Amino acid sequence: MSEIRTRGEVKALGRVLDSDPIARATAVQMADARGVVGAAGLDGKRLVKALLGRAEGAQRRTNPIRRDEPFVCVHCGADVPRGGARVRDHCPACLHGLHVDEVPGDRANPCGGVLKPVDLVLEGRSGVVISYRCERCGAVVRNRAHPDDALPEGLRLPGEGQT
Repeated sequence: MSEIRTRGEVKALGRVLDSDPIARATAVQMADARGVVGAAGLDGKRLVKALLGRAEGAQRRTNPIRRDEPFVCVHCGADVPRGGARVRDHCPACLHGLHVDEVPGDRANPCGGVLKPVDLVLEGRSGVVISYRCERCGAVVRNRAHPDDALPEGLRLPGEGQT
């Protein structure tokens, strides 16, 4: 089972488990021995993923979701507009945000704590990157600054303030 590496191999073995009752019974027995809950009710492909420990990872999103709604800052109370070309995830006035995303825009993080800016770094094409620490869970999160953010004097995005 451990030599199965590709999605095609997972699908092929899944089809075998769906069509061969003896192979399926063996796989369900293996899953029960490993503590997989509800193995008998899974289709072949999901049963293979459960045996390989890939079932949960396959459901985890890794690409950003474009959610750009205006909001009121929980730290300073400012009305924060949409970000435009880049999704806004923090207040441009005080740079605070909320710990709500696991993947940018997914709003799937249950923490919901206030993200306090702790560091600003100029990083090549990314421009200014703000590092945050969550005041509730202590996680460290990094986000790119927006051109209209109130950054400390002398630290500006490339092309900003040139007239």
